[in-house]
Amino acid sequence: MTDELLTVREVTAALKIGRTKVYDLIRTKELPSLTIGRSRRIPAEAVRTYLASRMDLGKAA
Repeated sequence: MTDELLTVREVTAALKIGRTKVYDLIRTKELPSLTIGRSRRIPAEAVRTYLASRMDLGKAA
């Protein structure tokens, strides 16, 4: 993930989850995103932050 802004397809590949789940994470604000025209983009840093927060939740259990 070296690009600054990722497409939904790139995020699905990086996280190995489905497109619907990515949009669910966006809808629930767990994964910040922005719209450029009709395109949805997710900052690479947001994906890293999301992963780190999920890792922290795993440690708390």
